[in-house]
Amino acid sequence: MKQHIHSTDLQEDQRYMRMAIDQAFIAEENGDVPIGCVIVFEGRVIAKAYNQRQQLNDPTAHAEIIALTQASEFVGNWRLHGCTIYVTLEPCPMCAGALVLGRLDRLIYGTDDPKTGACGSLYNIVQDPRLNHRLEVTAHVLQPDCQAQLQAFFRRRRDENSRFPDG
Repeated sequence: MKQHIHSTDLQEDQRYMRMAIDQAFIAEENGDVPIGCVIVFEGRVIAKAYNQRQQLNDPTAHAEIIALTQASEFVGNWRLHGCTIYVTLEPCPMCAGALVLGRLDRLIYGTDDPKTGACGSLYNIVQDPRLNHRLEVTAHVLQPDCQAQLQAFFRRRRDENSRFPDG
């Protein structure tokens, strides 16, 4: 069951989510699905990333995975206690597992992913009591903005494919 925890500072969450949305625009400019994220530690952004699967030809180059690597380098430890991740789309199973393994405190995401969401939509890896770590989750921060960005991207893709079916 998806748990919605009210953030103590919605304005702060919205500010960081806007930064994640800005990262998602970079992904889109590079031909990738517009998903972005930032990681915050002690009130400071320590990682910013966007999907780079197309750029890197790497199925694991999700925004969250790239940001986790940056954050671990910044902190000097793979354990990211005290960190909060902001991501525009609900993480997939790979990313949700990485968040648990990285020991982050909080996950804030913009919009649900009914097809691959692993933080409440299809699975709830980040709050599974069988695992050794769980994250506090706040869903739907700036949800209309995050959802609209993704929907517009896929609408354009469908339009391009219908005009140029062989390309």
